[in-house]
Amino acid sequence: MPAFEEITRHHDENPDENPWVLGPPAPETVALVPYDPEWPRRYEALAADIRSALGDVVLDLDHIGSTSVEGLAAKDVVDIDLTVADPRDEDAYVPALERLGYLLVIREPSFHEHRALRLDRPRANLHVFGPDCPESIRHRMFRDWLRTHPDDRGRYEEAKRAAIPGGGTVMAYNLRKETVIREIYDRLFRAAGML
Repeated sequence: MPAFEEITRHHDENPDENPWVLGPPAPETVALVPYDPEWPRRYEALAADIRSALGDVVLDLDHIGSTSVEGLAAKDVVDIDLTVADPRDEDAYVPALERLGYLLVIREPSFHEHRALRLDRPRANLHVFGPDCPESIRHRMFRDWLRTHPDDRGRYEEAKRAAIPGGGTVMAYNLRKETVIREIYDRLFRAAGML
């Protein structure tokens, strides 16, 4: 388990690192839809396929992001955290995931060796991290907090809606939500006795 200070520290992108495996994404329209009770079932189906394709390479799988929080409006994209022994060993997981239709789009050595793969049908983002990664822990804590704190769930949804009019890439949309996300992290970390 990482130290509290590593979990609570916000990791900013390394401006000298180009994470885009296939080039930066084109701008896309961000559209929020009401919570869909099919999202957990979609995750379960995707997770079963990933486990079948990777076998023992899968150390952990988690449904994260807004589609994992009942009642929260979200983009119709299921986010999944996959834990493997070493994200740098792409040969251990990328070819098998490509056979399922996933495409490696992000490689971020400076950000916990994060890799991200995209599936177009159904839309899913698969985030790959190593064991005991602070970012995976943060994702689960944020999800679990929003599931049990309706006020912050509402604040987060408002921030998401307010971030849409700026247009641009999904990364730009995410940056416009960052202040509210960090405020929620601060509350949940303090409640957990980590700050």
